[in-house]
Order: sequence, then structure tokens, then C-alpha cells
Amino acid sequence: MGDTDPKANKRAERQVVVLFAISVLATIGFLIAYFALPPGETADSMLRSNLALGLGLALSLLGIGLAAVHWAKALMNDHEKSEDRHQLRSSDKDREAAVEVLKEGAADSAIGRRGVLQGAMISALALFPLAIVVPIVGNAGGEWNVGAFRHTFWRKGRKLMTDPSNRPIKAADVTIGSVFHVIPEGINESENPLNEKAKAVVLLVRLDPADLKEAEDRKGWSYDGIVAYSKICTHVGCPVALYEQQTHHLLCPCHQSTFDVADGAKVVFGPAKRPLPQLPITVDDEGYLIAQSDFTEPIGPSYWERLK
Repeated sequence: MGDTDPKANKRAERQVVVLFAISVLATIGFLIAYFALPPGETADSMLRSNLALGLGLALSLLGIGLAAVHWAKALMNDHEKSEDRHQLRSSDKDREAAVEVLKEGAADSAIGRRGVLQGAMISALALFPLAIVVPIVGNAGGEWNVGAFRHTFWRKGRKLMTDPSNRPIKAADVTIGSVFHVIPEGINESENPLNEKAKAVVLLVRLDPADLKEAEDRKGWSYDGIVAYSKICTHVGCPVALYEQQTHHLLCPCHQSTFDVADGAKVVFGPAKRPLPQLPITVDDEGYLIAQSDFTEPIGPSYWERLK
């Protein structure tokens, strides 16, 4: 044990210093990755950036946590102490005794005599907040125009294309109970395809027309039982893609919000507060499914400037 064996004590101290040093290096690595590996516009660049930032943050916290645990277990004594319960406010004598216990604990940690250990701990704890502050400051001037979610890449006449194969869809090929993941025609050639796709993704489902419950103002938004809804959950924006054919329910895997596709994608369970926005669709002269317009309401989670 470190509290009885001087050699073991010194070895444990070095191990704690190494753990704090790992945290320091991981925080520095996080900061380097933040500036050197911006997310970019491609999935690969986002993957590299998120992986580097995640590893840096994880190792930084892990180093501090393991160092604190190892310090307490290996460098401080393991003598059991107990005291009787008293009234909520201790007497002045007990309060003075508590202060003495705290002083004893500080002395037991020997932080005042371990200069290298003290420096490693202070460095790790001082640097780690930068992993939180720097991204916040860096994003302070970012694009916060929530109005951008009021419009997507969908336009009147744009074909519904399968995702990811990017093939147009004929209404005759959509059987009852089938599900298609859909993107707008031409989105891959847009200026920011990744951003546009994140807003425009749609789930296409065909039901028996007799099962559909359509509001009067939306009776022309479907085609022969085929309906299209935004895949972006109205809770926090997770992809809604788990369809249960027998109940016509659509489930968000993140927080279990459940929507009834047969009844305007209304919420039947979970934390979401509004239905999934519906994409009005029809067919062109060749029988291909096309959009009648963009969504008529903002997609995604509710936010402070969203129009009702």
C-alpha cells in the first residue's frame, strides 16, 4: 500500500502524474483538432473532426478522473472512520473537529510536499475548461438563422428520388406497406448537398387509402394512399425511420416519439409536441412521384422563432 510502503508510494505518485499528463496532452490535442480539422462539408471530414474531438475530450476527462481515483486509493490511507449521527447543525465543537478532519485529509494527501503532482493536477484542471470554452467562443459568430429551416430543397415538380441510390420512383412501384427513404431530385448537385439533405430527407409510405385519415385541407397532398413526411423528428431532430406496418406507427429511436402515419403523422406517444411536416406529392405525366411544393411549415424541432 502507498501509505505504508515508500517505494509503492513514489510509484503511485508517478502514475498519478502520468494520468494528469495524459489529460493535459489530450486537452491540447482537442484544441489542435478543433482548429486543424474543421467539420467541412463532407461526411468524411465531419467523421474525422468528430472522432478527433471526441477522443481528445474523452481522454482529457478520463485522465483527470483516473488520476483522482488512483490518488485517493494509492496515496491516501485506507483507515476506516465512523461517527455517530447528530442533529442537523453540529455544535461548534463538532464543526471545529470537522475542520480538523479536512486539514488532516489535506495533510494526508501530501499535496503540499508533492510539487510535480501538484503541478500536473493544476495543469490538467486549468487546461480542461478550454475544451469547453474554445468551441463555444469559436461558434459565437456562426450562422444562427433559424429561419433557414422554413425552407428546404423541395420545389414544385421535383421528383422524389430514392436515397442513396438516387433513382426516381414510380407510383406503380410503391406497394402497400412499403417504405422508401427519399431525397429531392438534383440535391446532390446543390451548393451544400450535405446541409440540404439534412433538411430535405423524407419517408415515403403507401397505405390502403381506406386507412388514411386526411384533414380537408390536405386531401390532395397524398396520391392513391402514398404519403410523404419529413424524417426529422419534431422533438430534437433525430431521424424517424422505424415503421410498423400493422399500426401505421412511425418511431423515433432516440426518445421514442411515435407518430401515426395514417392520421397526419400526429404524435401518439413520446416527448414530440407536433406532427411531422407532410410533403404534398402527386405524379407527373410519366407516373413518377413529384413534389407539389416545399413543406408548408418548418421541418425539425420546434424553436423560439418558429411560425405556428
